[in-house]
Amino acid sequence: MKAEFYSVEFAPGKELSIETQRLAKQASGSVVIRMGDTMALCTVVSNKEPKPGQDFFPLTVDYRESYSAAGRFPGGFMKREGRSSESEILASRLIDRVMRPLFPKGYVNDTHVIGSVISADGENQADVLAGVGASLATHLSDIPFDGPMAEVRVGRIDGSFVINPTVTELRSSDIDIVVGGTESSILMIEGEMDEISEAEMLDAIKAGHEAIVKLCQFQNELREKLGVEKREFVPVEKDATLVEKVKDAALTKIQAIVKQGLGKEEYNGQLRELREEVVATILEDEQYADEEKTIRGIFGDFEKETLRQQILVDKRRIDGRSPEDIRDIWTEVGYIPRTHGSAIFTRGETQSLVSVTLGTKRDEQSVDTLFSDEAKKFMLHYNFPPFSTGEAGFLRGPGRREIGHGNLAERSLKKVLPSFEEFGYVIRVISDILESNGSSSMASVCGGSMALMDAGVPLRAPVAGIAMGMIVGESDTVVLSDIRGEEDFMGDMDFKTAGTEKGITATQMDMKVQGISFEVLERALKQAHTGRLHILGEMAKTISQPKESISQYAPQFVVMEIDGDSIGAVIGPGGKVIQTLQKETGTDILIEENAAGKGVITIASDNLERAEDAKKRIQGIVGHLDEGATYQGIVKGVKEYGAFVELVPGKEGLLHISEIAHERIKNVEDVLKVGDQVDVKLLKIEHGGRLKLSRKALLDPPQDQANDSEE
Repeated sequence: MKAEFYSVEFAPGKELSIETQRLAKQASGSVVIRMGDTMALCTVVSNKEPKPGQDFFPLTVDYRESYSAAGRFPGGFMKREGRSSESEILASRLIDRVMRPLFPKGYVNDTHVIGSVISADGENQADVLAGVGASLATHLSDIPFDGPMAEVRVGRIDGSFVINPTVTELRSSDIDIVVGGTESSILMIEGEMDEISEAEMLDAIKAGHEAIVKLCQFQNELREKLGVEKREFVPVEKDATLVEKVKDAALTKIQAIVKQGLGKEEYNGQLRELREEVVATILEDEQYADEEKTIRGIFGDFEKETLRQQILVDKRRIDGRSPEDIRDIWTEVGYIPRTHGSAIFTRGETQSLVSVTLGTKRDEQSVDTLFSDEAKKFMLHYNFPPFSTGEAGFLRGPGRREIGHGNLAERSLKKVLPSFEEFGYVIRVISDILESNGSSSMASVCGGSMALMDAGVPLRAPVAGIAMGMIVGESDTVVLSDIRGEEDFMGDMDFKTAGTEKGITATQMDMKVQGISFEVLERALKQAHTGRLHILGEMAKTISQPKESISQYAPQFVVMEIDGDSIGAVIGPGGKVIQTLQKETGTDILIEENAAGKGVITIASDNLERAEDAKKRIQGIVGHLDEGATYQGIVKGVKEYGAFVELVPGKEGLLHISEIAHERIKNVEDVLKVGDQVDVKLLKIEHGGRLKLSRKALLDPPQDQANDSEE
């Protein structure tokens, strides 16, 4: 079948093309989108009818990368792609968060969007490409959709913004953010940056939106040319009489509860009691006997509207705060005695317990995706157990929410970490959320920063994060600092920024309405900056700079360099030498070859003396034994004139019978046997590399000899 191809240049030197009418024609909508040799097949299917009684929008977005797209096999035993990787989940979330607000209110049909990467050139990333493709597939279909939308990545290289930078270009960029939106507004932002100012961030978002406008105009032009007629959709209206009944029974009492300035438990408890009372009263009327779910929904609508009106009109929030107020904060470090660093960060009714583990290079995480194969030396894992919200549940593996929150906190902190060459440790941070009513990802940032400083990790500067909200009214918009759970659920924006006193390191924004003006966005950024500085000040009361030394329980290590030609000698046949070294010294030894062809050896142990011993033995293997130094050797052979002692694998010396002890020895085997460990001093490295050893030199002389020397 003949394909239709269309293309658009949406930024200087950046062009994408799409192919339609050829693949996946039984889907509601499908396109193949391409930049360079990176291609993604994007499809969408939405059921014609909703499930009976369904009152929410079940949108599922799956972004998947096949290793075949780059001509590779998957790693592991199965040789087949399995569950979504972390990078795939994060890309799926990016698409979901922009598309979700664009479906009409009341549309509850099951909808599934899939972005399948079918070709990858290793340079043009497919995540934002699939976002545009998902919008195109939906916009050109019969599915009700208030789009189009588009996503772009924004970088900045040498002070100039670059749209959709390549993988290579990103290595030189101090900004890496994904911006999603429509022709008129921004809906989503996520990314990281090198401590940039709020003004610089706003400029980056504007640069991204210019490209988004062109991509949306391109989609509208294609819609006029290729789009099919949209399905008729009329949202179900609620029974006006029933709405009035709930209003009469509940509204005044809801308003009274909201005005009290209550905490989460008491607020929810009073609302729960009122809701059950209203439901029970109305259900007594047989006319509404089957409307319990509807009644509860109407009650929730009145709760939401009451909360929003109090904020818009009175500028007063549920707990009595003004829009700019931040809840009380208390912190502590060093709480867990045997971790390498720990902190508790509590803000209002949100609490994070954070621990830090320091490891060696062997602990780094191998990351193998279509667009990255770099090993991770810093990782932050976020856990959200059900008790944190007072609920009973099950502990499962991390879901999309946990992965997304952990990734945001990880990106916030990694910008201030020392390089591996500077610090030499692989770092793992775990944030366990113990209470949640407000942004737990930003609590993880604050607690993570404090725990890292408690662990002695030399951060360039402390990092704090804050979650902002927004309530949009007919004539006013109120920006909220440090939102709590109800304000997130019933508000119109969730905007998180994290950074240092100097600037922003990471951000994430989601809109629940169709867009935000740049004026409001600028106001939110300024208000977030004020809040971030306040939180940094509260954190500084507990800890403001890294400890001077790391935990005694952290691995101790030494690093040495040897000639590349000597690497084989240290490893030995089949790894025998290095395995023996590790076993005998109680160390973990890692050998790598650097760009200069030298062998870089990292020796780690829980005891620095063991690491130094291993270093000394490796020096011996490569010919760096030091005269006058002491070594712990192993007796390999016993003769009538002495013992042969192995100082390091492959290096033996003679311990003459006269050097075994101060007193005269008649039989060597009376003192030493094969396999004994013995401390010896290297007296001399003789011609030909022969080693002359002494045990006697390390022993105290007999008492009579000592007395003679004193006289």
